[in-house]
Amino acid sequence: MDSKQTIDLKYPILMVHGMGFRDRKHLNYWGRIPGALQQIGCKIFYGNQDSNASVETNAYHLAMRINEVLSETGAARVNVIAHSKGGLDIRCAIAKYDLGAKVASVTTINTPHNGSLTVDKLLKFPDFVVRIAGSLTDIVFRVLGDKKPDSYSIFKLLSTKGAREFNEKYKDSPDTYYQSFAFRMKSPFGDMFMWFPSLVVWILDGPNDGLLTPDSVKWGNFRGEILSNSRRGISHCDEVDMRRLPFTRKKGEGVSNIPDFYCNVAKELSSMGY
Repeated sequence: MDSKQTIDLKYPILMVHGMGFRDRKHLNYWGRIPGALQQIGCKIFYGNQDSNASVETNAYHLAMRINEVLSETGAARVNVIAHSKGGLDIRCAIAKYDLGAKVASVTTINTPHNGSLTVDKLLKFPDFVVRIAGSLTDIVFRVLGDKKPDSYSIFKLLSTKGAREFNEKYKDSPDTYYQSFAFRMKSPFGDMFMWFPSLVVWILDGPNDGLLTPDSVKWGNFRGEILSNSRRGISHCDEVDMRRLPFTRKKGEGVSNIPDFYCNVAKELSSMGY
């Protein structure tokens, strides 16, 4: 869409980050994406939940955050755009706190709704090893600002068994529209930051975005696989504009600049009355 074309999005957007990061003012998790959305007329807010807390802990925080946004804006509902584990956090919040009437739509970007076969294999290590890894990770994230990190619970959640249990426990609200997108790289070596985990997942599970396969992230109205029009595809880092640069200046089939993708999502939501 034309970057200068404004839209009439009925509800504000709450952007919910994934695992391992926080919403920081001067090191924005979402790169240029919020600015591009604001440029076309969207009101943007952030989840501000912990990096590595359990879904239940983050769900409580997000429920409070949604009420804050509604109070501040006077809007009746919010649209949510969530990346990676953030999609599970918001799904839990909606189900656990009956927020269907307050959340118009949930758009998830490579969220592990169905778990990961690669994580299944990694969890075959003795449980005490997994717990030690979780505890060490928690120490790091407490230093970085998390109040209640719980990496061990996240490791379990990301398995296919953990995902099935989560999906059974936290049902989608019939009052909320859910859609999901899958991104992937064109080879394991398409991203210098993600090549090693991508190679591992490629061997164990198949083509992926550096962490997750398309089958892992399908949920609600699955909108399909999204590729760039460059040679390397789109990685888990690219999905949130880590490089702050277009993939390519070429036009053609596929995404050339990731903020354009999010603007198109907002345009679609506007056309649907959200």
